[in-house]
Amino acid sequence: MFRHILIPLDGSGLAECAVSCAVAFARAFGAHVTLLRVLEKAQNVDFLQPVDPLDWSMYKKEANTYLTALKARFEAEDIGTDCLVKEGHPAQRIIETIQEKGIDLMVLSSHGRSGLSGWSAGSVFQKIVFRARISIMIVRAYHYGKDPSVPFRFSRILVPLDGSKRSEFALPPATALAQSHNAGLILAHVVIKPEMPRWTQLTQEDAELVNRLVERNRKEMKKHFETVLSRLPVEARTLVEMSDDPAVRLHELVREQQADLVVLSAHGYSGKPRWTFGSIAHTFIAYGTTPLLLVQDFPRDKIEPTEAETAAAERKGH
Repeated sequence: MFRHILIPLDGSGLAECAVSCAVAFARAFGAHVTLLRVLEKAQNVDFLQPVDPLDWSMYKKEANTYLTALKARFEAEDIGTDCLVKEGHPAQRIIETIQEKGIDLMVLSSHGRSGLSGWSAGSVFQKIVFRARISIMIVRAYHYGKDPSVPFRFSRILVPLDGSKRSEFALPPATALAQSHNAGLILAHVVIKPEMPRWTQLTQEDAELVNRLVERNRKEMKKHFETVLSRLPVEARTLVEMSDDPAVRLHELVREQQADLVVLSAHGYSGKPRWTFGSIAHTFIAYGTTPLLLVQDFPRDKIEPTEAETAAAERKGH
Protein backbone atom coordinates (compact mmCIF):
# COMPACT_ATOMS: atom_id res chain seq x y z
CA MET A 1 0.00 0.00 0.00
CA PHE A 2 2.27 2.80 1.28
CA ARG A 3 5.92 1.81 1.70
CA HIS A 4 7.81 5.11 1.92
CA ILE A 5 6.50 8.29 3.58
CA LEU A 6 8.03 11.74 3.08
CA ILE A 7 7.58 14.54 5.64
CA PRO A 8 8.76 17.98 4.42
CA LEU A 9 9.64 20.25 7.35
CA ASP A 10 10.73 23.87 7.55
CA GLY A 11 11.61 24.02 11.24
CA SER A 12 8.32 25.61 12.31
CA GLY A 13 5.83 24.22 14.82
CA LEU A 14 3.07 24.45 12.21
CA ALA A 15 4.92 22.20 9.76
CA GLU A 16 5.87 19.86 12.59
CA CYS A 17 2.22 19.01 13.27
CA ALA A 18 2.56 16.57 10.35
CA VAL A 19 4.98 14.46 12.41
CA SER A 20 2.40 12.96 14.79
CA CYS A 21 0.18 12.09 11.84
CA ALA A 22 3.09 10.47 10.02
CA VAL A 23 3.87 8.33 13.08
CA ALA A 24 0.27 7.05 13.03
CA PHE A 25 0.45 6.34 9.29
CA ALA A 26 3.84 4.64 9.45
CA ARG A 27 2.49 2.30 12.16
CA ALA A 28 -0.68 1.54 10.21
CA PHE A 29 1.12 0.78 6.93
CA GLY A 30 4.49 -0.47 8.18
CA ALA A 31 6.19 2.23 6.12
CA HIS A 32 9.68 3.73 6.15
CA VAL A 33 9.88 7.50 6.80
CA THR A 34 12.12 10.20 5.34
CA LEU A 35 12.33 13.55 7.14
CA LEU A 36 13.28 16.34 4.73
CA ARG A 37 14.46 19.86 5.54
CA VAL A 38 15.11 22.22 2.63
CA LEU A 39 17.26 25.27 3.36
CA GLU A 40 16.60 28.26 1.16
CA LYS A 41 18.96 31.21 0.93
CA ALA A 42 17.18 34.54 1.38
CA GLN A 43 16.56 36.39 -1.85
CA ASN A 44 16.53 40.18 -1.70
CA VAL A 45 16.58 41.87 -5.10
CA ASP A 46 17.11 45.33 -3.57
CA PHE A 47 20.19 44.40 -1.53
CA LEU A 48 22.23 41.39 -2.55
CA GLN A 49 24.51 40.26 0.25
CA PRO A 50 26.62 37.11 0.03
CA VAL A 51 25.83 34.39 2.55
CA ASP A 52 28.55 33.92 5.12
CA PRO A 53 29.93 30.36 4.66
CA LEU A 54 30.38 29.87 8.40
CA ASP A 55 26.84 31.00 9.16
CA TRP A 56 25.48 28.72 6.45
CA SER A 57 27.45 25.76 7.79
CA MET A 58 26.01 26.36 11.27
CA TYR A 59 22.53 26.65 9.76
CA LYS A 60 22.93 23.23 8.12
CA LYS A 61 24.17 21.69 11.36
CA GLU A 62 21.15 23.09 13.21
CA ALA A 63 18.85 21.59 10.56
CA ASN A 64 20.49 18.17 10.94
CA THR A 65 20.23 18.37 14.73
CA TYR A 66 16.56 19.30 14.43
CA LEU A 67 15.77 16.33 12.18
CA THR A 68 17.77 13.94 14.35
CA ALA A 69 15.68 14.93 17.37
CA LEU A 70 12.47 14.26 15.43
CA LYS A 71 13.87 10.97 14.16
CA ALA A 72 14.03 9.72 17.75
CA ARG A 73 10.23 9.94 17.98
CA PHE A 74 9.90 7.49 15.11
CA GLU A 75 12.64 5.18 16.35
CA ALA A 76 10.84 4.97 19.71
CA GLU A 77 7.97 3.40 17.73
CA ASP A 78 10.34 1.05 15.84
CA ILE A 79 9.73 2.96 12.60
CA GLY A 80 12.63 3.00 10.13
CA THR A 81 13.57 6.65 9.53
CA ASP A 82 16.24 8.62 7.70
CA CYS A 83 16.98 12.35 7.59
CA LEU A 84 17.79 14.49 4.58
CA VAL A 85 18.88 18.15 4.37
CA LYS A 86 18.88 19.84 0.96
CA GLU A 87 19.50 23.35 -0.30
CA GLY A 88 17.42 25.29 -2.80
CA HIS A 89 13.81 26.14 -3.54
CA PRO A 90 11.62 24.08 -1.14
CA ALA A 91 8.93 22.99 -3.61
CA GLN A 92 11.46 22.01 -6.27
CA ARG A 93 13.66 20.04 -3.86
CA ILE A 94 10.65 18.23 -2.40
CA ILE A 95 9.49 17.14 -5.86
CA GLU A 96 13.03 15.96 -6.67
CA THR A 97 13.14 13.93 -3.46
CA ILE A 98 9.84 12.24 -4.30
CA GLN A 99 11.32 11.07 -7.59
CA GLU A 100 14.74 10.10 -6.21
CA LYS A 101 13.46 8.17 -3.19
CA GLY A 102 10.43 6.54 -4.79
CA ILE A 103 8.09 8.17 -2.26
CA ASP A 104 4.49 6.94 -2.48
CA LEU A 105 2.93 9.02 0.33
CA MET A 106 3.68 12.53 1.54
CA VAL A 107 2.39 13.83 4.88
CA LEU A 108 2.17 17.59 4.63
CA SER A 109 1.05 20.42 6.89
CA SER A 110 -1.18 23.06 5.29
CA HIS A 111 0.97 25.86 6.75
CA GLY A 112 4.56 26.32 7.79
CA ARG A 113 7.14 29.00 8.55
CA SER A 114 5.13 31.79 6.90
CA GLY A 115 2.46 31.25 9.56
CA LEU A 116 -1.31 31.03 9.59
CA SER A 117 -3.33 33.40 7.44
CA GLY A 118 -6.79 33.78 6.03
CA TRP A 119 -5.82 31.33 3.29
CA SER A 120 -6.63 27.62 3.69
CA ALA A 121 -3.04 26.74 2.83
CA GLY A 122 0.37 28.32 2.31
CA SER A 123 1.90 29.06 -1.10
CA VAL A 124 4.62 26.37 -0.91
CA PHE A 125 1.97 23.84 0.10
CA GLN A 126 -0.06 24.56 -3.03
CA LYS A 127 2.96 24.19 -5.31
CA ILE A 128 3.85 20.84 -3.77
CA VAL A 129 0.35 19.37 -3.78
CA PHE A 130 -0.28 19.96 -7.47
CA ARG A 131 3.17 18.86 -8.64
CA ALA A 132 3.84 15.82 -6.42
CA ARG A 133 1.53 13.43 -8.32
CA ILE A 134 1.52 10.91 -5.47
CA SER A 135 -0.82 10.21 -2.56
CA ILE A 136 -0.85 13.06 -0.04
CA MET A 137 -2.02 13.33 3.55
CA ILE A 138 -2.93 16.94 4.36
CA VAL A 139 -2.89 18.01 8.01
CA ARG A 140 -4.79 21.22 8.77
CA ALA A 141 -2.25 23.17 10.81
CA TYR A 142 -4.83 25.58 12.21
CA HIS A 143 -6.38 22.63 14.08
CA TYR A 144 -3.29 20.62 15.02
CA GLY A 145 -0.47 23.15 15.28
CA LYS A 146 -0.81 23.89 19.00
CA ASP A 147 0.75 20.70 20.34
CA PRO A 148 2.49 18.57 17.68
CA SER A 149 3.38 15.92 20.26
CA VAL A 150 -0.27 14.87 20.74
CA PRO A 151 -0.80 11.50 18.96
CA PHE A 152 -3.16 11.40 16.02
CA ARG A 153 -6.19 9.24 16.72
CA PHE A 154 -9.03 9.02 14.22
CA SER A 155 -12.51 8.07 15.38
CA ARG A 156 -14.66 8.54 12.23
CA ILE A 157 -13.34 8.13 8.71
CA LEU A 158 -15.49 9.28 5.78
CA VAL A 159 -14.87 7.84 2.31
CA PRO A 160 -16.74 9.47 -0.60
CA LEU A 161 -17.44 7.00 -3.43
CA ASP A 162 -19.08 7.59 -6.79
CA GLY A 163 -19.56 3.97 -7.85
CA SER A 164 -16.43 3.86 -10.02
CA LYS A 165 -13.43 1.59 -9.59
CA ARG A 166 -11.21 4.65 -9.40
CA SER A 167 -13.01 6.04 -6.36
CA GLU A 168 -12.48 2.70 -4.60
CA PHE A 169 -8.71 3.25 -4.59
CA ALA A 170 -9.46 5.02 -1.31
CA LEU A 171 -10.82 1.88 0.38
CA PRO A 172 -7.62 -0.11 1.18
CA PRO A 173 -5.88 2.73 3.09
CA ALA A 174 -9.17 3.78 4.72
CA THR A 175 -9.82 0.29 6.04
CA ALA A 176 -6.20 -0.09 7.21
CA LEU A 177 -6.49 3.16 9.17
CA ALA A 178 -9.88 2.16 10.57
CA GLN A 179 -8.36 -1.09 11.84
CA SER A 180 -5.27 0.61 13.26
CA HIS A 181 -7.28 3.29 15.08
CA ASN A 182 -10.37 1.22 15.84
CA ALA A 183 -12.28 3.96 14.04
CA GLY A 184 -15.73 3.97 12.51
CA LEU A 185 -15.82 3.82 8.71
CA ILE A 186 -18.48 5.69 6.73
CA LEU A 187 -18.94 5.19 2.98
CA ALA A 188 -20.85 8.06 1.36
CA HIS A 189 -22.37 8.55 -2.06
CA VAL A 190 -24.34 11.51 -3.39
CA VAL A 191 -26.81 10.81 -6.18
CA ILE A 192 -26.78 13.77 -8.54
CA LYS A 193 -30.10 15.22 -9.57
CA PRO A 194 -29.70 15.54 -13.36
CA GLU A 195 -30.01 18.91 -15.00
CA MET A 196 -32.63 19.41 -17.70
CA PRO A 197 -32.03 22.87 -19.19
CA ARG A 198 -35.24 24.48 -20.33
CA TRP A 199 -36.32 27.97 -21.28
CA THR A 200 -39.55 27.21 -19.49
CA GLN A 201 -40.43 25.34 -16.31
CA LEU A 202 -40.13 21.54 -16.32
CA THR A 203 -43.28 19.73 -17.32
CA GLN A 204 -44.81 17.06 -15.13
CA GLU A 205 -43.37 14.45 -17.47
CA ASP A 206 -39.87 15.97 -17.13
CA ALA A 207 -40.10 16.02 -13.35
CA GLU A 208 -41.23 12.38 -13.23
CA LEU A 209 -38.35 11.38 -15.50
CA VAL A 210 -35.84 13.09 -13.21
CA ASN A 211 -37.35 11.46 -10.13
CA ARG A 212 -37.31 8.00 -11.71
CA LEU A 213 -33.66 8.38 -12.69
CA VAL A 214 -32.67 9.59 -9.21
CA GLU A 215 -34.53 6.73 -7.55
CA ARG A 216 -32.98 4.16 -9.86
CA ASN A 217 -29.47 5.49 -9.22
CA ARG A 218 -30.12 5.52 -5.48
CA LYS A 219 -31.23 1.86 -5.51
CA GLU A 220 -28.30 0.82 -7.70
CA MET A 221 -25.82 2.50 -5.36
CA LYS A 222 -27.35 0.85 -2.30
CA LYS A 223 -27.02 -2.49 -4.05
CA HIS A 224 -23.42 -1.71 -4.96
CA PHE A 225 -22.64 -0.74 -1.37
CA GLU A 226 -23.82 -4.18 -0.24
CA THR A 227 -21.20 -5.73 -2.52
CA VAL A 228 -18.51 -3.34 -1.27
CA LEU A 229 -19.34 -4.08 2.37
CA SER A 230 -19.04 -7.81 1.78
CA ARG A 231 -15.42 -7.29 0.65
CA LEU A 232 -14.27 -5.09 3.50
CA PRO A 233 -12.30 -6.51 6.45
CA VAL A 234 -14.02 -4.05 8.81
CA GLU A 235 -17.58 -3.01 9.52
CA ALA A 236 -18.79 0.17 7.87
CA ARG A 237 -21.89 2.34 7.59
CA THR A 238 -23.19 3.60 4.27
CA LEU A 239 -24.90 6.85 3.35
CA VAL A 240 -26.69 7.46 0.05
CA GLU A 241 -27.80 11.06 -0.36
CA MET A 242 -29.31 13.15 -3.15
CA SER A 243 -28.23 16.65 -4.11
CA ASP A 244 -27.93 19.07 -7.01
CA ASP A 245 -24.32 19.64 -5.92
CA PRO A 246 -22.45 16.55 -4.69
CA ALA A 247 -19.40 18.51 -3.51
CA VAL A 248 -21.47 20.73 -1.24
CA ARG A 249 -23.38 17.76 0.18
CA LEU A 250 -20.18 15.80 0.86
CA HIS A 251 -18.72 18.71 2.81
CA GLU A 252 -21.95 18.91 4.79
CA LEU A 253 -21.76 15.19 5.54
CA VAL A 254 -18.25 15.57 6.94
CA ARG A 255 -19.62 18.08 9.43
CA GLU A 256 -22.85 16.20 10.18
CA GLN A 257 -21.07 12.87 10.72
CA GLN A 258 -18.30 14.57 12.74
CA ALA A 259 -15.68 12.86 10.59
CA ASP A 260 -12.11 13.60 11.64
CA LEU A 261 -10.53 12.15 8.48
CA VAL A 262 -11.63 12.13 4.84
CA VAL A 263 -10.06 9.54 2.54
CA LEU A 264 -10.66 10.31 -1.10
CA SER A 265 -9.41 9.00 -4.43
CA ALA A 266 -7.73 11.69 -6.54
CA HIS A 267 -10.13 10.93 -9.41
CA GLY A 268 -13.57 9.43 -9.85
CA TYR A 269 -15.45 7.95 -12.80
CA SER A 270 -14.83 11.02 -14.99
CA GLY A 271 -11.16 11.30 -13.99
CA LYS A 272 -8.52 11.92 -16.64
CA PRO A 273 -4.70 11.92 -16.30
CA ARG A 274 -4.69 15.45 -17.69
CA TRP A 275 -5.11 16.78 -14.14
CA THR A 276 -3.53 15.68 -10.85
CA PHE A 277 -6.91 15.78 -9.08
CA GLY A 278 -10.55 15.66 -10.07
CA SER A 279 -13.10 18.33 -9.21
CA ILE A 280 -14.30 16.81 -5.91
CA ALA A 281 -10.72 16.37 -4.69
CA HIS A 282 -10.02 20.00 -5.60
CA THR A 283 -12.84 21.23 -3.37
CA PHE A 284 -11.57 19.21 -0.41
CA ILE A 285 -8.02 20.52 -0.87
CA ALA A 286 -9.22 24.12 -1.05
CA TYR A 287 -12.18 24.13 1.32
CA GLY A 288 -11.91 21.05 3.54
CA THR A 289 -11.33 21.62 7.25
CA THR A 290 -10.46 18.10 8.40
CA PRO A 291 -7.34 16.00 7.73
CA LEU A 292 -7.49 14.71 4.16
CA LEU A 293 -5.86 11.65 2.62
CA LEU A 294 -5.81 11.92 -1.17
CA VAL A 295 -5.07 8.54 -2.77
CA GLN A 296 -3.51 8.94 -6.20
CA ASP A 297 -5.07 6.43 -8.61
CA PHE A 298 -2.85 7.21 -11.62
CA PRO A 299 0.85 6.24 -11.76
CA ARG A 300 3.00 9.34 -11.39
CA ASP A 301 4.40 9.11 -14.93
CA LYS A 302 0.92 8.84 -16.46
CA ILE A 303 -0.28 12.25 -15.24
CA GLU A 304 0.27 14.83 -17.95
CA PRO A 305 2.58 17.80 -17.24
CA THR A 306 1.02 21.24 -17.27
CA GLU A 307 1.83 23.71 -20.05
CA ALA A 308 3.93 25.69 -17.56
CA GLU A 309 5.99 22.60 -16.70
CA THR A 310 6.49 21.77 -20.38
CA ALA A 311 7.57 25.31 -21.20
CA ALA A 312 10.00 25.39 -18.27
CA ALA A 313 11.53 22.06 -19.29
CA GLU A 314 11.98 23.26 -22.89
CA ARG A 315 13.71 26.47 -21.81
CA LYS A 316 16.20 24.49 -19.72
CA GLY A 317 17.30 22.76 -22.89
CA HIS A 318 18.30 26.05 -24.56
